[in-house]
Amino acid sequence: MIGVLKERGETVATAESLTGGLVAALLTSVPGSSAVVRGGLVVYATELKRELAAVDDDLLAEHGPVHPDVAAQLADGARAVCGATWGIGLTGVAGPDPQDGIEPGVVHIGVSGPERAEVRTIGVDGNRHQVRSGAVKAALDLLRALADQRD
Repeated sequence: MIGVLKERGETVATAESLTGGLVAALLTSVPGSSAVVRGGLVVYATELKRELAAVDDDLLAEHGPVHPDVAAQLADGARAVCGATWGIGLTGVAGPDPQDGIEPGVVHIGVSGPERAEVRTIGVDGNRHQVRSGAVKAALDLLRALADQRD
């Protein structure tokens, strides 16, 4: 993914909740990623979703931090705050306990790009580590799918 974005002169940024920076860490583990990765926000606390990633306060009050629209706004916020071509936003429940009535394994992923944005909700079975790993993979798969549509 880094190579494709680099060839195009495109960049990416993240706003991560349940993954706590794992997407940004994986992206930056690739040689040459400094030309592509603009930055990342770890917005674990609900108020930081609003303060750092510009997630709407009314949305958070009405639906809580684990919602598809929050993932979409996290992606938009990462893109805007970091000045990136692409933004990735993740929120969900890694477990082991439910959060606000939402079971562990529920993950919302948003990717925002120059021509379109998409949100996917997935369910990941397993322990906390498996849920977070599954979320990272799904986020990168969604970015790849949207970026490939620009070819």
